[in-house]
Amino acid sequence: MSKITAAITAVGGYVPDYVLTNQELEKLVETTDEWITTRTGIKERRILKGEGKGTSELCVPVAQEILKKRGISAEEIDLLIVATVTPDMVFPATANVVTDKIGAKNAFGFDIGAACSGFLYALDTGAKFIESGRYKKVMIIGADKMSSIIDYTDRATCIIFGDGAGGVLLEPNTEGLGLIDSILKSDGHGREFLNMKAGGSNRPASAETVANREHYVFQEGKTVFKYAVANMSEAARGIMDRNHLTAEDIAWLVPHQANLRIISATAEYMGVPEEKIMINIQRYGNTTAGTIPLCLWDWESKLKKGDNLVLAAFGGGFTWGACYVKWAYDGSNHQH
Repeated sequence: MSKITAAITAVGGYVPDYVLTNQELEKLVETTDEWITTRTGIKERRILKGEGKGTSELCVPVAQEILKKRGISAEEIDLLIVATVTPDMVFPATANVVTDKIGAKNAFGFDIGAACSGFLYALDTGAKFIESGRYKKVMIIGADKMSSIIDYTDRATCIIFGDGAGGVLLEPNTEGLGLIDSILKSDGHGREFLNMKAGGSNRPASAETVANREHYVFQEGKTVFKYAVANMSEAARGIMDRNHLTAEDIAWLVPHQANLRIISATAEYMGVPEEKIMINIQRYGNTTAGTIPLCLWDWESKLKKGDNLVLAAFGGGFTWGACYVKWAYDGSNHQH
């Protein structure tokens, strides 16, 4: 019996219509388009506008696109994992809300919170359910409505983040395609450098926490940058070494879109040339758990069966990792 691996068989993505440009941010905080572009590589990001619209609103179109592309019904989904740090509510899980909204009556679901590494954590977790042989169709969505936790008076963070979601369908494969290997790490000492101080059981919401603006992302940029480059590069190199992959063997590096300089440094360390890196940060900014699947969505038409992909991420508090994926289908007939 050949080993079951979890192959990606469909990809979906969604970004809201509203475009927040650097020019518009110049009116909100003291910054310039030139400053933002040079330091981050970001030109614009998408924002989900409207009352009562949470992260599930970003997930639903992703799920629907995946179902449509794969030609299956929502009832065939066994499990939905949503990676997010901006759930609709503390509970129930956003995955529960999404299964209800799309009519996935036979699926169970849960959320994974690992900030910008969330999609990789969820991908590896979902793969285990497929590898067990018990589940046939597992949907993984990385989604964040970062605008809900960003302080638009804080120029250090408001220029970076945007809203968006992307996802994949995992199915059993016996040709050796799909998720081959993962290196996932976390180190909680990083929590002081990148966090949201209030809203949890440690500091429940109060008039004081709101007044102190503690329900927003806090980031100590320089420290996070340093750790991100070192750890993301190390994980990606680790995946290459462990699987005897050279830079030539890799068709695509799929990096978390946090900052163009972090992406370039990681690629350089891996020896991967620029034309093999998926970069869309200029259009979407950092969508946290949404970045990696949104890259796969944008590049799907260029992906060929058997392509070696290395996915790498670094996230808040700290989480990081890299995954080795062998692409399972020809994406050229899947334009979005």
